[in-house]
Amino acid sequence: MPSALETLVKILKLEREQGCKNKAVIGGLSAYSEKWLQDAHKQARLPQHHILVDELADLMRAYDDIANLTERAKTISYMLDRITNRQPAPPEYQERLHLYEQSDVSTPPQKSERAEDKALPENRASDSYQSDAPPVAKKKEAQRTRKSTKSSSSGRTFTPQQDLPPEPRLARPPRKPRPALDPDEAAARLQALEQPVSVVKGIGPRIAEQFAKLGIHSINDALLYLPRRYDDYTRLNYISKLQPNTVQTVIGKVTHTEVRIGRGGRKDFFMLVDDDTGILQVIFFGQHYLIRTIKKGLHVVLSGKISIYGHRLQMTNPEWEYLDTENLHTVGIVPVYPLTEGVKARSFRRNMKRIVDTWADKMPDYVPEATLERVDLADISWTIRNLHFPEGHDHLEHARRRFVFDQLLLLQLGVLANRHEWQSVPGIPLDISDDFLETFVQSAFPYELTNAQWRAIREIRQDMAAERPMNRLLQGDVGAGKTAVAIVALALTFAAGKQGAMMAPTSILAEQHYRNVQKAFEQVPLEHKPVIALLTGALTKGERESIYRGLADGSIDIVIGTHALIQDGVEFNELALAIIDEQHKFGVEQRRALRGKGVNPHLLVMTATPIPRTLALTFYADLDLSILDEKPPGRQKVQTHYVYSVARERVYEFVQKQVNEGRQAFIVNPLVEASETINAMSAEEAYQRAKDVFFRHKVCLLHGRMSPEEKDEVMTAFAKGEYDIMVTTTVAEVGVDVPNATVMVIENANRFGLAQLHQLRGRVGRGEYESYCILITDDKSPEAITRLEAMQATDDGFKLAEIDWKQRGAGEIVGTRQSGGGGLLLGEYVTPELAQLAQQEARTIFEEDPTLSLPEHRLLAERVRQIYHPQTDIS
Repeated sequence: MPSALETLVKILKLEREQGCKNKAVIGGLSAYSEKWLQDAHKQARLPQHHILVDELADLMRAYDDIANLTERAKTISYMLDRITNRQPAPPEYQERLHLYEQSDVSTPPQKSERAEDKALPENRASDSYQSDAPPVAKKKEAQRTRKSTKSSSSGRTFTPQQDLPPEPRLARPPRKPRPALDPDEAAARLQALEQPVSVVKGIGPRIAEQFAKLGIHSINDALLYLPRRYDDYTRLNYISKLQPNTVQTVIGKVTHTEVRIGRGGRKDFFMLVDDDTGILQVIFFGQHYLIRTIKKGLHVVLSGKISIYGHRLQMTNPEWEYLDTENLHTVGIVPVYPLTEGVKARSFRRNMKRIVDTWADKMPDYVPEATLERVDLADISWTIRNLHFPEGHDHLEHARRRFVFDQLLLLQLGVLANRHEWQSVPGIPLDISDDFLETFVQSAFPYELTNAQWRAIREIRQDMAAERPMNRLLQGDVGAGKTAVAIVALALTFAAGKQGAMMAPTSILAEQHYRNVQKAFEQVPLEHKPVIALLTGALTKGERESIYRGLADGSIDIVIGTHALIQDGVEFNELALAIIDEQHKFGVEQRRALRGKGVNPHLLVMTATPIPRTLALTFYADLDLSILDEKPPGRQKVQTHYVYSVARERVYEFVQKQVNEGRQAFIVNPLVEASETINAMSAEEAYQRAKDVFFRHKVCLLHGRMSPEEKDEVMTAFAKGEYDIMVTTTVAEVGVDVPNATVMVIENANRFGLAQLHQLRGRVGRGEYESYCILITDDKSPEAITRLEAMQATDDGFKLAEIDWKQRGAGEIVGTRQSGGGGLLLGEYVTPELAQLAQQEARTIFEEDPTLSLPEHRLLAERVRQIYHPQTDIS
């Protein structure tokens, strides 16, 4: 038998469906309230339940006297919110709590205060309420609860509020005393994590095959396969309460589905979802096939960003899954894992629970107890359990903190070990006189070097004079003059009679470096000029072989090139310096290959992606750091503005004006071609439009899917002025100098990180003309506007990197660490404080035991090996 409260919910819904005409029950709500009041008080258990019953009865009594249908509808919605714990009790009812606390709470106090004449407060929310069913066996109670959560006749999945225990809070993470484990047994336990998932009871070949689709092969893979989000069904929001520009999770019933034709013939899946408080539009761009999967009448869980489209709430490309009614009864947090076709969320969660329950407690903790004590972190077993199935939100935060710390610690220990091995073999010391350095710098550059450039040169010179090989990162903001510092390093190598090599990611960038190096040495009064060669894939076989011979016999002093430098056949006579430009564009093996061309040469890697100092010292723990935080005199500041897409025509008029004056422009788009799932203009679409708009001018297209030869050809033609406007993607982020380019237009600017926007902006302002960067966006969320305003306010890449880190986490910055290496999980939760702690602890451990050979570090060494395989070179 339904409780009085459940019966009232059905009546209130029916009343709303009938237009609030007071016909849901015979005689109206006022007449019904008296009988309902008695039944509800008999079932109420707690004082707060009784005041809820009083308030609802008072509202029903007053309902007949409300003439305005809109006000009636508001009253119905408010009553439903009170019942479902979305509004608190008003003060006048909270004052009655003591009356029920002092009496037998199974009956109401004799005197009841009426509230019919009191206005409804605007913002109220509620205490939970549960019907007091007769005492029955727990099994029958559970069965009745399950039945009560099935869809009501109006379609909404109603979840009766329970007397939920308060969510467990946790101020400090738990740590248990570690059991005494034989080191061999502990190591064996850690190695056991590399067993296939099929060793877990209940996971047979079919399920193991599903896991393999997700890249999960071993127990270790499974434990590190973390949920992409967590749903707490006690905290879900109603559609009527959703606010634009927020990320929300909602439950509702699909009431309408259709396939709509989008731009360029794209087929989009559209549906309406109703939770009885409101209707939400949902669109999946290009995913028309969902019409076969998501049927009208199904209940779904949606998670995504709320926007306004056509004056209605909308979610675009949300994460979704069928509603699992079991989760409605889960008092806690439900993990949602990234899945693929053919893998069901419910069964996958169940299997992950098996693995976590079986293996989390078997995992020995590899981080020394002293470290955990100093940093105040949880045990690893507890951490793994709470990353997958959190006991509470505090537990999840503590688990994330430990997990991120571990990754930072292991990363640094791995790179420090590489550095130790790299520098354990002596290099070639290069001792150069002050006279040569001063003469070269004064003659080679037609401008004064900045203090930051001189500081970097001194650091590099000091490193190269030592027997221990240099391992240095030169990090500079856009236009800070890294190339000049690299040229000086090559000059020091040449002056010592040794060979130097510089590798760039593209032929066109290599050619630019080649010209700059040649130009610098031409200005210097040297008795013997260096022989400088350019080695790229565009050379003929004869030209290549000639350079190979020159490098092998030492007649070529300096070589600039692309990946061609690391091909078989390239041998150096005595390579003393290897420079890698835009180092994150190269993979691990490529960097090792260049370094392996000499006998432990000095290594200088360069990046134009500013990284906050704390992060740089963490992720580049194996490298000494030189920072160029000043710009050479005469470098123009690029005027930056953001506009909404409605102003695009005015932007194009401005571009037209600049091009008419003889200047050139970039138009950047986030996509190469029209996407099936992203509603953003592609470079190919923008190229067609630009050709129509700027029909009097020459327009070219550059994107990452072109071959290296095609890209070089287009970029060279643009640099020579053969084209007026270049439509491109982020491939233009690293390119040649085009001093005549004065306008950078970035479409859908909200889709780029601040670091990328800053890099793109750096493509203009390299000449004598005033330059502009115009950011076009449709995202009006406070976060997006804050980021774009930061771009307007400063051209300091390091400040922008700090803002990006605080707003978006370290995920994007970590991505620049290397190509081809293992990624950092939960990178968005890296904080400055945690990065610094991990850095301190890694250096403490490394200084004490650089080879991690002490008994207390044996497990740590094994874990480093598991995560960063022996062949990984993280420099």
